[in-house]
Amino acid sequence: MNESRAAIRYAKATLELATENKAADAVEQDMRTVAKTISDSKELQEMLASPVVTASIKQDALNAIFEGSHAITQGLIATLTTNKRVPLLNEVALKYIILSEKLKGEHVAFVTTAVPMTDALEKSVLKKVGELTGNKVTLENKVDENIIGGFVLRVGDLQYDASIANKLSNLKREFTNTL
Repeated sequence: MNESRAAIRYAKATLELATENKAADAVEQDMRTVAKTISDSKELQEMLASPVVTASIKQDALNAIFEGSHAITQGLIATLTTNKRVPLLNEVALKYIILSEKLKGEHVAFVTTAVPMTDALEKSVLKKVGELTGNKVTLENKVDENIIGGFVLRVGDLQYDASIANKLSNLKREFTNTL
């Protein structure tokens, strides 16, 4: 099964459970914390993806890291661990945020840049994305030096890649095709 589809299914199920228990906002805050923590920690990403680390160690580590989170969030971690899908945790958290924002009539715009965005640039991007989508938009900035420069903007299913790495890749492809 496609991992993205699996992440969406886990996120939808978690959102339904959270909505039934009137805890959607609390779980959304947990998911934002989960996504940020995993994105910021290379070691945590490696530990979650490692086939050498046992499921019980992964679950204990995640329970310690996200101690104090809502019971639904803890249940999601336990379910992913039991089903051997814990490497999907970050993607499930991101999908949950998107689905939750959609449910509230808002959208999340994910902007990947080579350096952190300034407040002025962030406001400008928020305004432009709001105009394009016609909806209330929140912005999540991820820093990835591998894109060299420029940005990658993703809103829902739409993605605009204006990164230097993408442009270099396109040039390389054009040169290769003309030879």
